[in-house]
Amino acid sequence: MAQIVRQSKFRHVFCKPVKHESCMSDIRVTEITWDSLFCDVNPKFIAFINRGAGGPFMVIPVNKIGRIDKDYPFVDAHKAPCLEVAWSPFNDNVIASCSEDTTCKVWVIPDRGLSRNLSEPAVELTGHQKRVNTIAWHPVANNVLLTAGGENVMFMWNVGTGEALLEISGHPDQIWSINFNYDGSQFVTTCKDKKIRILDSHTGEVLHEGTGHEGVKPQRAIFVKDGLVLTTGFTKRSERLYALRAPEDLSTPIVEEELDTSNGVLFPFYDEDSGLVYLVGKGDCAIRYYEVNNEAPFVHYINTYTTNEPQRAIGFQSKRGMSSEENEINRIYKLTTKGVVDILQFFVPRKSDLFQHDLYPDTRSTIPALTAEEFMEGKNTAPNRQPVNAAAAKPKVQVAKKANILSTLAPTAAETVPTQSYAERPPSSQQPSPRPSASPRPRPVVDEDMGIVPMREAPPSRPASSRASRTEIPPKEEKGPDPMKPKQAVTLKSRAARDEPGGGGQTAGQRRAAAELERIKRDQSRTADEESLAPPPQPRASASPRGSVSASSDHVPQNMDELLDDLMKMKAVLRQHERRIRMLEEEIADRNMSNAYSF
Repeated sequence: MAQIVRQSKFRHVFCKPVKHESCMSDIRVTEITWDSLFCDVNPKFIAFINRGAGGPFMVIPVNKIGRIDKDYPFVDAHKAPCLEVAWSPFNDNVIASCSEDTTCKVWVIPDRGLSRNLSEPAVELTGHQKRVNTIAWHPVANNVLLTAGGENVMFMWNVGTGEALLEISGHPDQIWSINFNYDGSQFVTTCKDKKIRILDSHTGEVLHEGTGHEGVKPQRAIFVKDGLVLTTGFTKRSERLYALRAPEDLSTPIVEEELDTSNGVLFPFYDEDSGLVYLVGKGDCAIRYYEVNNEAPFVHYINTYTTNEPQRAIGFQSKRGMSSEENEINRIYKLTTKGVVDILQFFVPRKSDLFQHDLYPDTRSTIPALTAEEFMEGKNTAPNRQPVNAAAAKPKVQVAKKANILSTLAPTAAETVPTQSYAERPPSSQQPSPRPSASPRPRPVVDEDMGIVPMREAPPSRPASSRASRTEIPPKEEKGPDPMKPKQAVTLKSRAARDEPGGGGQTAGQRRAAAELERIKRDQSRTADEESLAPPPQPRASASPRGSVSASSDHVPQNMDELLDDLMKMKAVLRQHERRIRMLEEEIADRNMSNAYSF
């Protein structure tokens, strides 16, 4: 049976990179061999851990274009190499950094960026005995930062006061990654002992523990939809793979798939608003992205974006920095080995230019839902949400106000119209005609040959009563249908009665034969003969009683019969003239044709 295509609005997400002319270039990234992203980005700034003495990193406005000068100001953060940087989720000007000098520092960046080197941190967090491997901001509580050190100890800090709220120990080996869940009540860690642990954020107690991937290389884990955990790691044969696990049984993955063989660590980026996961490996040229939902197999492959330049540092933009007018769903900043920052935009193809509400649900707000004190009291709450595009999410309806001309019109005056029910109305056949009754006119008789309509009047000898009796049509009496009489009655006539001139009983075939016979007779009568070509006879002159000569045309008919005889004579004369004229016209046309073609 053919497989049905999966229905998803993110199934056709595609990547469209920004041209290099609109990107930054000449970024000198650090050369330390540490499994970190070396980059972080927010809607205002982008930070890169760059090359230099100590542990400096650069903070550049995200919309800057062109080459970055060598003397561009930077943050002189640490005395040892900086390992990781992370922007605050509630303030785009606050960034934290950790280093091999066992410290974690928080910096405040001016709104317009750096105009000179910054060396004084806002807060310095000291408490670790070895290098600080990784850091993560709490997603709901304000000014709460989690750090993991090389001595396998984690600290929960109140950045506002600089004190440690909680110390978490118990990991037997180096901690590779930490990640909070949706409301920040739990966080997941991966360790060098190949274990995956889920801990309580308030107490540090281990809630769930399971065996991760078999490989000895670093593995990473993040929370995805419905509290599931997505992990990336290696097999014993150094094959990279990902797995989706349930918190209750971390050792048995729900879905596990091998990708390829490479040494680069896979870093997962998760967009909780759309459910898309991007797998990016340092040193790779490809970015794979998937959709995670509740339908089997739960992790659906979408596509792979491949370039010729490998990535050295990667930054994942928050949803507040997207271009919703172009249906952009995600954006990744990729720093290549040549120092060029490629901006990779991922779009959802839509035909409409309007704001797509289904693509942009409310995202995390910059207003924290909890304070650090409320968090330490044990409170948990969902994060505050805000629209991605507040102006387009609730469009204002503009109404053009005009003068209401309907208010100045007077109402129609009420007229008393007598009502009549349908039962009282007479049937259509019995309703009187609106025209005045008059006697029907006699139908005129049209002559077929001459087109003359003679107006025949009744002879004066006939009485008026007979004319009136002929013109008036007595009304038909309406009678109901006779059930004993068929609808079409057949009247039989004899052959003698049918052959009579006034019988009117000819069939259709007989009528057609008679019409054909009349047509033949008319054609024969139109043929030229000696009599027809002869000039019409001149009327004889007769002597009048007064001694004058008068033509026969002066004869005045005395009755209707004489008038009809005169009309028939006139018709005969006109027919002769018509035949003569037609013959002459044909003769002239033949002569002209012979003269033209010299026949």
